Amino acid sequence: MERTSTTNPGTMAPCPARDRKWSNSQPADLELTGQSKEDHSGAGTSTIPISALLRTGSDPMLLKAPAPLGTTADHLRASDGQLHAKAPTKPLRTPSLALTDASGSLPTYCELVPRVPSAQRMPPGQSCLETESPWWEAEEEEDMVEEDRCFARPQADVSFCPPDNPSCLLGPQNRPLDHKVLCTLRGLFLEHHPGSTALHLLLVDCQAAGLLGVTKLQRAAMGVASGLELLTLPHGHRLRLELLERLETLALAGALAVLGCSGPLEERAAALRGLVELALALRPGAAGDLPGLAAIMRALLMPQVSRLEHTWRHLRRSHTEVALAFEQELKPLMRALDEGSGPCDPGEVALPHWAPAVRLLEGEELVGPLEEGCERLLRTLHGARQMARDAPKFRKAAALRLRGFQPNPELREALTTGFVRRLLWGSRGASAPRSERLEKFQHVLTILSQRLEPGC
Repeated sequence: MERTSTTNPGTMAPCPARDRKWSNSQPADLELTGQSKEDHSGAGTSTIPISALLRTGSDPMLLKAPAPLGTTADHLRASDGQLHAKAPTKPLRTPSLALTDASGSLPTYCELVPRVPSAQRMPPGQSCLETESPWWEAEEEEDMVEEDRCFARPQADVSFCPPDNPSCLLGPQNRPLDHKVLCTLRGLFLEHHPGSTALHLLLVDCQAAGLLGVTKLQRAAMGVASGLELLTLPHGHRLRLELLERLETLALAGALAVLGCSGPLEERAAALRGLVELALALRPGAAGDLPGLAAIMRALLMPQVSRLEHTWRHLRRSHTEVALAFEQELKPLMRALDEGSGPCDPGEVALPHWAPAVRLLEGEELVGPLEEGCERLLRTLHGARQMARDAPKFRKAAALRLRGFQPNPELREALTTGFVRRLLWGSRGASAPRSERLEKFQHVLTILSQRLEPGC
């Protein structure tokens, strides 16, 4: 609707622009503002400067305290929703930060007075994200994006064994099988139930296999994101040797826990029970640490331990359920895992059984007939490829199981490869060749087994 003046031009002067009330800004009214006064020079037509009508929202004189919500919405509704579907952006001529008032309440939203983001209102020196989560809970999922950098040849000496830091259980120079240290370890393991010990072992196994705690420097050196991928590659030879030594040393330590009990028969049966319960806590669906499970089962199936007929008979009589679980559940499970047909779902397993692939890649021969050996070879190679492909899923599953876990520093150290090696062979013998060390300790275990039950 066109607005015209009915006032006599001879009796009244035009009203100044600031005294006129423009209560409507419909498109039909604002079309007049862009025309000259010659086009609308009728009697009584008021001449209003265009600059007085087209005042932008970023004018400095409009930057005042924000109006109440209803008033602000009414003023913006007339010119924002009618002319354009979205208000055009205008450069601000004034500072674009508005602080809260003295009462501390946040101002209502208005495009004339933008609010300060909460991160900018924080006092200096205070971090926005302060996490106290341990390193194994952090998901290290990084997008493998191609970057503009030169290709770096992968190195062949990547190791995930922790450095030889000062031990809180062993001295700088220790003898093999120190009696005082063995007593301390026995009390330490008795203080923790099998579930807690299984989580400690899972944590150390994930670090030794390069599944958790891998640094950016290590990833750049090995060319892949985790040790599960590295152990399937040609330059993963050192990692494969470290994993094989860890499996063997843990198995020897488990066998020593039984054969070192020189007391009554009940003591050895209790040690057997503890190892079986630990194996049950490591199985798929529980902690899901299959390398740890393989080490415990290897200890229980050693000839020096399996020949203790009186000890096993006492276990079946005193702890029947544990003995049945070992015979009917753990033995078939371990046999299937060694043959490459066991469970390997990342949701059920946190750390897969890498031992068959590592032995195969290190040149160990497969035991069995030729046809069965070929099928087992194919299953092992397929399992290794699937393990490397599902490495990110295994990392998530391991971090989920270790969420909120607070390890005991002494028990965690007692499960590392370096500690077990020094415990079994001493600080001097730990540096001897691996085959020589294993042969000597197998002889020691045979002597201990013959002393416990000579007639078997």
